[in-house]
Amino acid sequence: MIAEEEVVMDGAHFTPFAALIGGLLIGTASVVLLWFNGRIAGISGIVGGLVRPRTGEVGWRVAFLLGLMLAPWLYGVFHPLPEIQVQASTGLLIVAGLLVGFGTRYGSGCTSGHGVCGLSRFSLRSLVATLCFMLVGAVTVFMVRHVLGGVA
Repeated sequence: MIAEEEVVMDGAHFTPFAALIGGLLIGTASVVLLWFNGRIAGISGIVGGLVRPRTGEVGWRVAFLLGLMLAPWLYGVFHPLPEIQVQASTGLLIVAGLLVGFGTRYGSGCTSGHGVCGLSRFSLRSLVATLCFMLVGAVTVFMVRHVLGGVA
């Protein structure tokens, strides 16, 4: 069980400059993918397209996903990576992953597709989806921390 005093944002290491650069990189990558490939940078859709790939669709999808995986490694070459602590059981992580996968298919996209790309295109559907993501996330955190008493 996590005591509330332990769950804090690491304000000492947050810098607006790093957040700005990260946001600019995400936005630039999204625009480049849209301009040059006509595709929305939604991770669930990119991964889903590899399950039943169409001709000419595999290369850019694999390159995109490799970039996602190599970026933290490249960052780690120049700056130490933060320690990641997962405080949940394997079973809970599996259930959570399946629920996220189901939700992205049911909602026709994930937070990156709707939240980053859809909102920037003023999509009403993406606005509704993003508000639903945020609301369900907030309710889930409240339930887990305050009703259930911590992480299983």
